[in-house]
Amino acid sequence: MLSKKHKNMIFRILYILIGSFIYSTAINALFLPHRLLSGGLTGVAMMLEYLFRIPTGISVAILNIPLFFGSYRYIGKRFTWLSILGILSSSLFLFLTKGWILPVDDPMVVTIFGGLISGIGTGVVIKNRGSLGGTDIIAIIVNKYFSFDIGGIGMAINAVILTVSAFLFNVEIAMQTLVAIFVANKAIDSIQEGFNHRKTVIIVSDFYQEITEELLKKVKRGITFIEGEGAYTQRERKLIYMVVRVMELSRVKDIVKRIDPAAFLSIIDTREVEGKGFFNE
Repeated sequence: MLSKKHKNMIFRILYILIGSFIYSTAINALFLPHRLLSGGLTGVAMMLEYLFRIPTGISVAILNIPLFFGSYRYIGKRFTWLSILGILSSSLFLFLTKGWILPVDDPMVVTIFGGLISGIGTGVVIKNRGSLGGTDIIAIIVNKYFSFDIGGIGMAINAVILTVSAFLFNVEIAMQTLVAIFVANKAIDSIQEGFNHRKTVIIVSDFYQEITEELLKKVKRGITFIEGEGAYTQRERKLIYMVVRVMELSRVKDIVKRIDPAAFLSIIDTREVEGKGFFNE
């Protein structure tokens, strides 16, 4: 019988393979036939194929070798091995899906859906603690230490690649690539954060006990009391602190307003939540 840890690792490996396949399909079926570029080192590899006929799969594998050393040192062994799996599987799938071309002629459709599909594939890989190499590794290192968006970091790095592509090819290709990368990065961030974002709710009310009972019964999310004191009234009171999904927010507001129309609510965007009892869903 496999332990939970080993089952989770098997599922991570499976999802990384699926994400690599999705990403590779987008490159071969949409980007390469229309001479568009992807972001990161894959974009550099695609330039090499356009200019020198070097297969993208081979260039991707070779260009990523130095970055794996940085990944091993600054991120960790498991991430590095999962990233090696991601890059090798994507290189393999780039060979296997060679010639898979979707019959799409509209450049804007190619740009948007190519970016979306490649972003979904990359996002699935990163969500499962791996990467497809290249700027993903750099972005994850920066995200780990400075908490910047992975997609935003990738966008900044890709600006250099876009500038080079504008000189080597033409400005139109660079602009289409920019749109594709933007869409891909939005897809990556959406997969990382989840499509149903979370909100932190802080409630100040004299009827905190009644509100808490209803919230526990109807919303069924964890609640924490925070001891507070009004600066003007100098009255001690308990603040209700909870994190909910966006679709649950209207229910929370209805409960609070029904019990205490004068209650004070503070609703804050919450980018990431971890911990027992809620958000490994």
